Amino acid sequence: MINEKYIKSIDDIAELITNQKYDERVQRNRSSLLYRGIPNVEYKLQTSLQRNCKCKEIELEKSILRNFSKYAEIEDPQLKKSIWRQMIIGQHHGLPTRLLDWTYSPLIGLHFATSGEDLDNMKKHDSVLWEIDIEEINKLLPKEYQDNLNENGAYLFTIDMLAKLETDIKKYDNKMKADSMVLIEPPSIDQRIINQYSYFSIIPIDMKDIEEFLDIKTKNTVKYIIDKDLRWRIRDMLDQMNINERIVYPGLDGLSSWLKRHYYVK
Repeated sequence: MINEKYIKSIDDIAELITNQKYDERVQRNRSSLLYRGIPNVEYKLQTSLQRNCKCKEIELEKSILRNFSKYAEIEDPQLKKSIWRQMIIGQHHGLPTRLLDWTYSPLIGLHFATSGEDLDNMKKHDSVLWEIDIEEINKLLPKEYQDNLNENGAYLFTIDMLAKLETDIKKYDNKMKADSMVLIEPPSIDQRIINQYSYFSIIPIDMKDIEEFLDIKTKNTVKYIIDKDLRWRIRDMLDQMNINERIVYPGLDGLSSWLKRHYYVK
């Protein structure tokens, strides 16, 4: 079930970003939640492959990955050895893939919910912060995948862990169907992945509606709807906390995007 919660005051944000449970095993406060911020409440949870290739995603995915690994091999010779690496590196650089981006940081999630669009539209519509529970999603996985996580003492897969289980997309799809999905931690290939606290979910090809999957298969998923009148207030709060484009996108491009918005005249 998807639980909808409305963010209408800054106090609601405080509760959101301090949502960590006490873990008796380590005697520390820990969170098993991942977040995804979307700047418009009308936008659905979709992969870039679904948005770009629509009904032809199945037949075009192989061509996209084949050509990406062929032309990008000079940058990363390991690409041809792993279909999962092709997806992750490709997604990181804007390639249409079946991956969906998540972050472990609610603040980074809020950043994406309050940026990335025409600033004139900030007060025209609500935005969204999605929250999923890693442990709940993992319990939906086939047993061999759960066993692999337990054997490694891990909550999320790495490329190497997943490669030991599956190297073929079709077999992955057959095992997952529309009932489960793997959450994977990308390799720290650059500062952007590290700063964004990035993770990905690998969406099976049969999972045509990600929101329907979350609604039917999960109980802990939350859709935070952020009131449009609060978006600039949250945006200014994040900037003061140094959660902005110059951190999320290290380099001159990120710096320029931050300065553009910082000096935007409302």
